[in-house]
Amino acid sequence: MALAEFRNIWKTYEMGDTLLHALRGISFTLERGEMISIMGPSGSGKSTVLNLLGCLDTPTRGQYFLGGRDVSKLDDDALSEIRAKEIGFIFQSYNLITQLNVIENIEVPLYYQGISEHESYERALDLAEMVGLGHRLGHVPTELSGGERQRVGIARALANSPLIVLADEPTGNLDTKTGGQILDLLTKLNRDGVTMIVVTHDPDIAAITHRTLRLVDGALVQ
Repeated sequence: MALAEFRNIWKTYEMGDTLLHALRGISFTLERGEMISIMGPSGSGKSTVLNLLGCLDTPTRGQYFLGGRDVSKLDDDALSEIRAKEIGFIFQSYNLITQLNVIENIEVPLYYQGISEHESYERALDLAEMVGLGHRLGHVPTELSGGERQRVGIARALANSPLIVLADEPTGNLDTKTGGQILDLLTKLNRDGVTMIVVTHDPDIAAITHRTLRLVDGALVQ
């Protein structure tokens, strides 16, 4: 059984009297342990796919199965619970909380799951060390480089041991050298068993993934 599956997914938005078809009958599967990239020009539907995968939105038509469960018709409360427990997000702009230090930012998803303070700290400490930030635990985001901020974001995405990690242009704000280091980290995590989908414009990222889904005008062309 696939870890995630889109079956004939359509997403349509009403723009006044006009219907905008953001996705047109998308179907694909994601197997456990895979790393897939999604590419396409601006407006091709990449962000819509990511929002649906992350249970931030629901399809107009079609079915989305996650871990064997059809989540495409769930209500907001159920989708929120899935986001908290089963999905990790990595953002281009990091989305760290500026008042919190490295450890505290990593702990945020665990806080919402009601995990004890001690267990949460130990988990966050392990993750901080895994992404190479064991020496920066007490620093806030403004005291970190771009690469370090993204490492915090990656650790935070892994905090809830998610079924899938979704990364939106994870190297988009980084220079070439730092971006390469983040790619190396993502590749290592995938080798260690993390299932990952990466939305990107960067062919270097696509090259390290198992396969690439290419979108044009809301349709899957490859």
